[in-house]
Amino acid sequence: MELTLLGTGAPAGLPRPDCPCAACATALGDAARGATALLVDGTLLLDLTPGAALAAARAGRSLTGVRQVLLSHPHAGPAMEVPAGLPQPGRVPDGRELALLTGHRVRAQALDSPGTGYAVTGPGGQRLLYLPPGSAPAGLEERSAEPYDMVLADVLGRPDALARLRAAGAVGPTTDVVAVHLDHDVPPGGELPRRLAAAGARAVPDGTTLAVGAYEDVPDVPRRTLVLGGARSGKSVEAERRLEAFPDVLYVATGGTRGGDGEWAARVTAHRERRPGSWRTVETCDLVPLLKEEDGPPLLIDCLSLWLTDVMDEVGAWDDAEWAGGGERALRARVTELAEAVRQTRRTVVAVSNEVGSGIVPATASGRRYRDELGRLNTAFAAECEHVLLVVAGQAVSLRG
Repeated sequence: MELTLLGTGAPAGLPRPDCPCAACATALGDAARGATALLVDGTLLLDLTPGAALAAARAGRSLTGVRQVLLSHPHAGPAMEVPAGLPQPGRVPDGRELALLTGHRVRAQALDSPGTGYAVTGPGGQRLLYLPPGSAPAGLEERSAEPYDMVLADVLGRPDALARLRAAGAVGPTTDVVAVHLDHDVPPGGELPRRLAAAGARAVPDGTTLAVGAYEDVPDVPRRTLVLGGARSGKSVEAERRLEAFPDVLYVATGGTRGGDGEWAARVTAHRERRPGSWRTVETCDLVPLLKEEDGPPLLIDCLSLWLTDVMDEVGAWDDAEWAGGGERALRARVTELAEAVRQTRRTVVAVSNEVGSGIVPATASGRRYRDELGRLNTAFAAECEHVLLVVAGQAVSLRG
């Protein structure tokens, strides 16, 4: 089964008309995207968009062989003009299946928002799933018999849709996940493929033709990632974004509860409300046993700087005599043990840490000691990670990977 993406953008396209934002200003060449529409084997058109015939011609395709046009998301406003020779667009009721004379079968997938998703099975048995923008599948309680060969969905806008499909077994390690409906909140430059790779997905330019079921280099999800950043840089949000397309994540909070501190409680609450409901939380600084577990969901550790504070408390690092009398050696051993556990771990890990060594020199000896040890910890941890990010003013800069 062959699939040509006539467009890969949001309904308004990218750049949006008359939009002055930076993303639209830089959406040039392959980064420019028309509204998403899919041409399957030249006979089935999923979503009729403005300029579909011209988009097909640019891709070296023709719409003359199209025998069925199906709409996925509701169209507000006037009726869409149907190019001459195309059949009138229709919609398959949720849960119903449409059999085409070409040998394709199309089943409508119920969604959690207005619109219809389509599961298409080709004459050769290849299977793809297409979801409209801003939607996730509903009614996936039962485990899927086998994963789809290809999924096209709003990966950036609804990463939880991908998480639901993974939880149901509808997306597996070999599923080719292609991001569509890309809007002007898409991250610029090289950050788009990096962010999609973290979700096990990829993006392609408009006009790309893909073979459904053919082996593709499915993006490898980075197994170990360190996210660095200053205060309020957005590092925790960025770390959470790296795992939000996965159904089961263990959030490791190293900061504790700090009873009686209302401001700290408000910070913790804000973090919890931001996380997907399927994630579990454990409050601990005992990271090594978690990293050594052979199986288990991905770990999100937030953060290493608070882990270091706890360990420095334990070894008496704030007292000069205790530090010189063995505290420094004990801390070095704990950091080495943690780095070794990161090196050996089989789990997917995303860790957050503060970058504090870029400016003011602390006025106290203990402050300078903490700054120096955090720098050493970050260096040791980063050395064991495939992917290292620095978040500055909400912008993720890749240092490795």
